[in-house]
Amino acid sequence: MRGVFGLVLLVGMGLAGFAVYMVNQQIEQTESELARAQAQRDGAVQTVDVYTVNKAFTYGEVLTADDVVLMKYARESLPEGILQEEEILFPPEYAAKSRVVILPIIPNEPLTQSRLAAPGATRGLTALLEPGMRAFPIQGRVTGSFGTLRPDDRIDLYWSGELQSGRRVTNLLKSGLEIIAAPNEDRSNGIDQVIVQITPQEVAELTQAQSSGSLTISLVGSGDSATITENISADNLSVTGEIIEEEEVEEEVCYQTVLRGTEQTRTEVPCE
Repeated sequence: MRGVFGLVLLVGMGLAGFAVYMVNQQIEQTESELARAQAQRDGAVQTVDVYTVNKAFTYGEVLTADDVVLMKYARESLPEGILQEEEILFPPEYAAKSRVVILPIIPNEPLTQSRLAAPGATRGLTALLEPGMRAFPIQGRVTGSFGTLRPDDRIDLYWSGELQSGRRVTNLLKSGLEIIAAPNEDRSNGIDQVIVQITPQEVAELTQAQSSGSLTISLVGSGDSATITENISADNLSVTGEIIEEEEVEEEVCYQTVLRGTEQTRTEVPCE
């Protein structure tokens, strides 16, 4: 009987030891998982709520409160002018909760002030103009077949016409003009119309240019930030290489005839 009791006691102690071992293993595993989770939290990217749109918007469209949603965005990568508060996106002093879009916006793209007109601005070209600038339509022949001109593209503008001397020339008139709108026109004849923002002085210059000759539009590359300041001009001579010989002009000679009796004498005198 004592032998049986001792055997049972040994088995019980063995089971108890095994149970303690399993509990310790479970505790160690739990602590390891907690430590790993903590490390992941410490290295995780911190995010904040920012506004974005729920559909694509283009130039001149109106953005309302129904068109915006909040999304998570990395705190360390926030772009300049990010919109995070409704009071800044739609200031309460303006009755209408709407903003005019001046640059394209796509869903899941952080909404910034630079893509919207000032609060309260009305829809149209006035919302796209910078202070002191004027909207001016340009209609001209487009060089190449690079597709439709779009807002935010930059162009060089060339003028072709006839000078007072009768010589026909083509001059670079303006460089790096920014397109703010591009009406949908029929370009079957190679003519396109764009609207640029320029100074009042440039409005006068381009008005004169359009009335005295023809304009050609040339697209500037997206990576080209330089504005051409040198004088660029071409005429028939520079294009064909022809040399026009000047015609010799005979010098006019004048004479005075003097009658002495029956004899006539002709003397050269200056021409009047």
